[in-house]
Amino acid sequence: MRSYNSPRRRDAALATRDAILDCARRLFLADGYAKVTVADIAAAARVAVPTVYGSTGGKAAILRAVLEPAMHDPAVDRTLAGIAATDDPRRVVALAAAGPRSSHERHWDLVWGLLRRNLADPSAQAVLDESKAGYLAALTAVADRLIALNALREDLDRATAVDVLWFYLGRPGWYTLVGDRGWDFDRAEAFLAGAAQRALLR
Repeated sequence: MRSYNSPRRRDAALATRDAILDCARRLFLADGYAKVTVADIAAAARVAVPTVYGSTGGKAAILRAVLEPAMHDPAVDRTLAGIAATDDPRRVVALAAAGPRSSHERHWDLVWGLLRRNLADPSAQAVLDESKAGYLAALTAVADRLIALNALREDLDRATAVDVLWFYLGRPGWYTLVGDRGWDFDRAEAFLAGAAQRALLR
C-alpha cells in the first residue's frame, strides 16, 4: 500500500507539537518540572496523553525540546568565530562574556526559571548534563584561544583557566548578579568580563 503524506497533515502535526511544547514550557515555569506530569501537559494542550508521547516523547524529551533554544543558541557559534578571528586577548574574554549575555538575555525565562533549579528528577539529569557540557566545551575553546595567544597568566594551566572562565562567565555568575541581585545585563557583562580578564590574563 502506498504511504500517504499530506502537507496539511504535517502542518497539523507540527502545530500540535508546538502547542504541546508551549504548554509544557508554561507549566514547567509555573509549577516546576518535578511536579508537572505528561497528563498535565496533555490537558493543558487539549490533546490525549498518547498524542503527547507520539508527538514529543516522554517528559525528559519534552524538557530537552523546551530548552533547545537556550542550549543551542546561534550566538555560541558566532561568539566562537569572533574569538578565533581576534588576536587581542582582552577582546577574546570580552566576546566570551558578550556571547553568553546575548543568549541568556534572550532566553532568561528558561535559563533562570528552569536551568538554575535543581529539577529534582532523574529524568532531567541527562538534559542538564548535556547543557552544561556544551557550555563548558565553548569555554574550553576560549581557554585554548588564550593559550594559543600566550595570554594566560603563568600560574594558570588549561584546566584551571576553564574553571576560572566557568566561575566568572558560566551560568552561576549570571544567576547571582542578574537573578539574585537584580543587576541589569549591561552591568553584569561589564563586571564579569573585567573580572575574568584580571583573573586570566598576563
